[in-house]
Amino acid sequence: MSKKGRIFLLDDDELIISMLARSLQKEGYVTHMLSSSERAVEKICAWQPHALLLDVDLGEGLNGLDLLEMLQAENIDFPVVMLTADDSAESAIRALRNGAADYVNKPFNIEEVKIVLEKLLANARLKNEVEYLKKSTTASLGRMFIGESAIIRKLLEDAGKIARAGVQSILITGKSGTGKEVLARNIHYWKFGARKDYESVPYIAINCTALPENLIEGELFGHVKGSFTDAKSDKKGVFELADGGTLLLDEIGDMRPELQGKLLRVLEERTVRRIGGKVDLPIDVTIIAASNRDLKQAVNDGIFREDLYYRLTSFSVELPPLKMRGDDILLLTKHFMQTFASKYAKKPIENIDKNAEALLKDYDWPGNVRELRNVIERCVVMENIAVLTAEYLPLDLGGNNQQFSER
Repeated sequence: MSKKGRIFLLDDDELIISMLARSLQKEGYVTHMLSSSERAVEKICAWQPHALLLDVDLGEGLNGLDLLEMLQAENIDFPVVMLTADDSAESAIRALRNGAADYVNKPFNIEEVKIVLEKLLANARLKNEVEYLKKSTTASLGRMFIGESAIIRKLLEDAGKIARAGVQSILITGKSGTGKEVLARNIHYWKFGARKDYESVPYIAINCTALPENLIEGELFGHVKGSFTDAKSDKKGVFELADGGTLLLDEIGDMRPELQGKLLRVLEERTVRRIGGKVDLPIDVTIIAASNRDLKQAVNDGIFREDLYYRLTSFSVELPPLKMRGDDILLLTKHFMQTFASKYAKKPIENIDKNAEALLKDYDWPGNVRELRNVIERCVVMENIAVLTAEYLPLDLGGNNQQFSER
């Protein structure tokens, strides 16, 4: 069963939390129980739950509301649900004012607790993905992989089988601009699209070369407060943010060797440890690695780990260059004409004449689908035409392909 998340339970009634923990485990949650407030804040923060169920009345020592205030001072990033036997509104109001996400009255219905957790975790996953996307990359134009050529039909068939089988480590290779990120999104959809909560299933993409070397490890694995000078608070890495969904690691072939070893450990053990952390956190993530390098040659050159190579290539697909895809070039051209007409509120280019078709199909496309997209975007923006003819295509298309590819 796919793990739904990590739930920490703190209640001095061991019978109640044992019963609740067993019920949550049957639903696919990982649980951790504590029956005393002693060192509770330290233990909770070390385990890094996705949600905390916290009783208000903990007997001796600190009560749940005191612990809630202490946790908020630690800048926690997980929701807290208070459990209270007080049927008055006073405790609930104080809890909500102090940062609790919700509360449940005792004696509680276990199904009610499950519903509250599912709602909070779905909202948290969606918030995490949106925040990460805002500060990283913009979404690609369209999610569907366009193509009807025999080579693409076979590739999509194989990728679909891998996704629907539930494989958790997949490698996509191909030259730059061939559509690796779009295929990764399709794999994510094929694996999770049938779920009712699909929109809240995280999909996160990170380019392993887009960040400086001193930042990439923290972005991948996260860190705990105080682990280094600028670590002012705990931070989740992308492995945690993508928990329950898909993480695309683009340009994996350029990852430095020490990080390759840590990635191999994640793939094999399905746990992640934050920088400065002491706890291995279980994760349930479909990891898609992508590379435009020849990884086998990189292994031979000593710049890519052989054990990681064989771990990744158990399930792999290779995207062909655009020039090998025949009439797909025209399909993509028409798709981009419609897409950019809509984006820029322009009158769409309705047809392509025969000379332009021949030119598009004969060109080598060294930049692959990305180059074609850029060419058509320029045509849509700069021209007001109903038919795409050769004269409206950039002069490089009619020139020397070898000369273009060397620039």
